[in-house]
Amino acid sequence: MAQHITLTDPSTDGSDKPASAVVRDALGVGVAVGLSGFAFGVTSAGSGLGLLQTCALSLLVFTGASQFALVGALAAGGNPFTAAAGAFFLGVRNAFYGLRLSQLLALPRAVRPFAAQWVIDETTAVTLAQPDRRTARIGFTVTGLSLYVLWNLTTLLGALGAEAIGDTRAWGLDAAGPAVFLALLAPMLKTATERVVAGLAVLLGLGLLPVLPAGVPVLVAALAAPLALFAEDRHRARGGQDGRGAEADR
Repeated sequence: MAQHITLTDPSTDGSDKPASAVVRDALGVGVAVGLSGFAFGVTSAGSGLGLLQTCALSLLVFTGASQFALVGALAAGGNPFTAAAGAFFLGVRNAFYGLRLSQLLALPRAVRPFAAQWVIDETTAVTLAQPDRRTARIGFTVTGLSLYVLWNLTTLLGALGAEAIGDTRAWGLDAAGPAVFLALLAPMLKTATERVVAGLAVLLGLGLLPVLPAGVPVLVAALAAPLALFAEDRHRARGGQDGRGAEADR
């Protein structure tokens, strides 16, 4: 998810933004998204995963979109390897987030392996919204800690209460995670290219659901980005050639 945000020099600490404001914003995101861990716990248990398996996914994977993709594919009868591959490719974006955040946060080497566990959509969005390194570190830490604790707690509660709730599809809880993910994604689609990529991914994913095994449409939808970028490059190249041709005519 690309978001163009103008940042000041991250090495400076001259921001007037108080730490309390950063903490408030970070907690708001952490609590709002963390509560959807309950939906994941219910959905995971409903797809056939045990309590320990469900909790291990939240503790070790800790990226909601990938977790929902995995259990959703398993619930639909998909091959476990295909389901895991779809979840993996959704999680690859976190590696790109990490490249940007490592420069911005400049954390000590001993802390980086632990901080990497918290590099997800929400922590990235809150961190990049801060004006300097000091507030970026506060935003990252508070968002990551509150979300990690609450997500895992509500995952446990959801898995324990799955039998009492019954069919998650009847309650719509299986759609809570993807809905939160889309709500975070939508405001970040600033450019026409980003909107084209998102739209094409939706068309590929939904259009191929009836004809491909569960989990595979997610993998195919990943082709939306290179296809859109290729089309954009061809359009720019054609525009440059047309411009040079017009100059030659003059």
